Amino acid sequence: REHRSYCEAELVDLLEASPQRVEPRCPAFGQCGGCDWQHISYQAQCDAKQQILTQTLQRVARLEAPVVAKTAVSALDYGYRARAQFKLHATAAGLAVGFFKRGTHFVIDLPRGCPICTSPINTAMLELRQVIQLLPDRNRVPQISLEEGVAGVVAIVHYIGSDLQRLQQLLLQHQDQLGLCGLFLQIGKKEALQSVFGSGHLTYQVPCCTETADMMELGYEVGGFSQVNRLQNQQMVKLVCGYAQPAANQRLLDLFCGNGNLSLPMSGVVQELLGIEGFAPSIASAVDNARQLRVNNSTFRCNDASKELRYLIAQHALFDLVLLDPPRAGAADVARELGQLGAQRIVYVSCDPATLARDLGHLCGVAGYRLIEATPLDMFPQTGHLETVALLTRT
Repeated sequence: REHRSYCEAELVDLLEASPQRVEPRCPAFGQCGGCDWQHISYQAQCDAKQQILTQTLQRVARLEAPVVAKTAVSALDYGYRARAQFKLHATAAGLAVGFFKRGTHFVIDLPRGCPICTSPINTAMLELRQVIQLLPDRNRVPQISLEEGVAGVVAIVHYIGSDLQRLQQLLLQHQDQLGLCGLFLQIGKKEALQSVFGSGHLTYQVPCCTETADMMELGYEVGGFSQVNRLQNQQMVKLVCGYAQPAANQRLLDLFCGNGNLSLPMSGVVQELLGIEGFAPSIASAVDNARQLRVNNSTFRCNDASKELRYLIAQHALFDLVLLDPPRAGAADVARELGQLGAQRIVYVSCDPATLARDLGHLCGVAGYRLIEATPLDMFPQTGHLETVALLTRT
């Protein structure tokens, strides 16, 4: 299929295998809509991601020779994913639990679990599978969401049936078998979670941005955002701290701050921290994390990042360091105005190389910054998804 700037093709026959082709570990690979790179050796995956980032920065950002470091590899290339949403489909033959077939709503059954998920996530899925199988209207459970924290796994069972009480009783009867630290039902919107038992508070560890790199524990509520690859998130925090080089006399602005994942590790170094996030539950978690950690030099506000930036510019606010960690859509509005703030350093964390390159095109143009280095970070092994940490300084 031909497009304006690229073509799509489909493999018809494999005549000679590449030395980098490996046997996929998952029997559902090629059908499941999750992983798409399991047939490529892990080293080749990391090399490809470095090439993809380099080419995207050259083509989209118009950077002639961007400095792109080698991909920061994941300590685990399988068994790393601490969050998953499993789809369910009841048939006469039983209950299928897995993920959608690529491009369809047909559920690919995973009777042994998912190889890229952590062992506790798979154990919880298999136990819930057995219990939901006992439900007369199991066809009214379209999805289960599982998330692992330090204390264990929290589950959300999505239910669209009419006998909520029967489902609650069934889950309570099997509480010990499920082994969950928290279980909730979602009947409508995400905000309408109903507790069955346990807590929905999840925690994970990140390193402090200090010489000793002691670990701190950050929390958030079930349904909130966190990185699914916990070990790789720790490596990302270290990389961000290394690029940022925070100092005691500096003011730090964290736009799209979430629960403080990137900035709270620097709170013990900088003079002052201001975090901005548009998702209110994440700001509540950031405030709570600061309180639990006894961080007294931080302020977290719920606001649109671009609106807050315009306000700060109008107030002639001064910041030495800016962190950006926007969603996949990037930070186009912020990039257009950020130069007026005058920060010496920007550390941009991106989950989409195309929108990163678009924003760097502006920041490295009229905004007056220079890309020092970009590091691809493999947050999602066995997939083509790519995380990047980029350092920019004022020219």
